[in-house]
Amino acid sequence: MGDPPRIAILGAGSVGCFIGGAWQAKGLPVTYVGRAKLAEAIRANGLTVSDYSDWQVRFDAADVDYRTDPSALGDADIIALCVKSGATAEAAREITEHAREATLVISFQNGISNVDVFNEQLGNRFRVVRGMVPFNIAYLGNGRFHKGVAGALWAERLPDTARLSELVGDGPAKLCLSDDMLGAAWGKLLINLNNAVNALSGRPLIRQLRERDYRRVVAASQREGLDLLKRAHIKPAKIGAVGPGLLPAVIGSPDWLFNNIFLKAWKIDERARSSMADDLVAGRKTEVDYINGELVSLADKLGVDAPVNKAVVRLIRDAEAGLGPWQPRDLRREVLGR
Repeated sequence: MGDPPRIAILGAGSVGCFIGGAWQAKGLPVTYVGRAKLAEAIRANGLTVSDYSDWQVRFDAADVDYRTDPSALGDADIIALCVKSGATAEAAREITEHAREATLVISFQNGISNVDVFNEQLGNRFRVVRGMVPFNIAYLGNGRFHKGVAGALWAERLPDTARLSELVGDGPAKLCLSDDMLGAAWGKLLINLNNAVNALSGRPLIRQLRERDYRRVVAASQREGLDLLKRAHIKPAKIGAVGPGLLPAVIGSPDWLFNNIFLKAWKIDERARSSMADDLVAGRKTEVDYINGELVSLADKLGVDAPVNKAVVRLIRDAEAGLGPWQPRDLRREVLGR
């Protein structure tokens, strides 16, 4: 089969470091491109990746090629794009400047429109495909990244992604392939509508999900999203065990049913939290425009309103300014008016 492809993780934060570490553990050559703060932490502590099943791998600092200069992209055969959605245009410029033409770029980003932005800026010089990360990664400090929920990576089916999937094999960063990644992206977005509620709650993911009033806000945003997608003739794909049409009913079900049946079936540990919650804690701008905001934008295109998702976007903006967190009943009343 020849040498394995050289991987560059562009945007090597929590998700990027986890993917890179899990793939490096499979013997793939990985270069990480990210922020100076994480580079310093990894130089001091090495890189550790772990998951809810007690799987863990640690690399000494000398074995981790973590850089802050995007010129490292020039050596890559595949670029795994893990930057925040707001940094997509900047990442496109860095790829254009430093990567070799025809390099495969897999967008492991939240939202729907990132691949369109890349295709507009990169033209036909690079091969850009959709990917998906349907799980959360928590940064535990000291170069340690933890996957607190179940799930596998996804990417568009191509010969190169098929070979990468084979090389990665089974494990916590297994790569599955799909012929309908746009549908998968919308299916994931419906699930990710919980991210904002988790951030507004100020609680770990499993504690937030145990509260029905939080879940009722999520379920209402999902129902609104499904209605908008139906109007736009967009069919979201099934991600995980529950199909998109059933998500609101499952998420909004009574506590006795959800906590004892559904939540027990999902593998979530106490350290899991949404990336949006991490962004609020760190004082960073969130990706709400690329999750709930995607539905608000779709509603605008359709000439209709999206009051639930619009309210959630507004509250996240308030949270970015330092307001919150919200108690379950208060958030339900603020968003749903009841």
